[in-house]
Amino acid sequence: MPYSIRHRTETKEKIIESARRLFNQHGFDGASLKQIMEGAGLTHGGFYSYFKDKSALYTEALRCFFTDPNWKNRWQGVDISPDSSDVGAQVIRAYLSRQHFKDVANSCPMVALPTDVRRCGSNVKRAFENVFHAMVGTLEKSMSDKSHASHRKAQAIAALSIGGLIVARAMLDNAAADELREACLSVALELGGWE
Repeated sequence: MPYSIRHRTETKEKIIESARRLFNQHGFDGASLKQIMEGAGLTHGGFYSYFKDKSALYTEALRCFFTDPNWKNRWQGVDISPDSSDVGAQVIRAYLSRQHFKDVANSCPMVALPTDVRRCGSNVKRAFENVFHAMVGTLEKSMSDKSHASHRKAQAIAALSIGGLIVARAMLDNAAADELREACLSVALELGGWE
């Protein structure tokens, strides 16, 4: 008897969640299909009934808060209300939070995966761009400045937040990493008019 559509959907989501965690921790090349399927509680042989290849899975794993309304925030103590008028400030505070900094497995894929994306094909790059553009759109809608410059500011804020967290995670000195995150947070909030 074939599995129900619900079962297939739930199984696919388990694979994506396992892949997201492992890609975030080990990168595209460092996470094997066997590990991903084991992390989902499945056997390696079933992978190809859900995904064409590892790149197709990677594209799905890039989904996040900005592109998937059903994506659940996994950072304890950090809340984002998408319908709030200050969602931009909430996103920046969450993005540069200590919780997001520490929780690599549940990180936003734009922080954990950019060097891998650079080496991937156009579908993965397009998915990454979609997430970035969605973040920029969320920030821009929340800005009080509705001028032509707001889009450029939103792009800069998104890049500052993503890049700031990447650099902070690369530092050995936790105090210096915290100082960098706080500096990026302060500048991003000021640039967005959310001080």
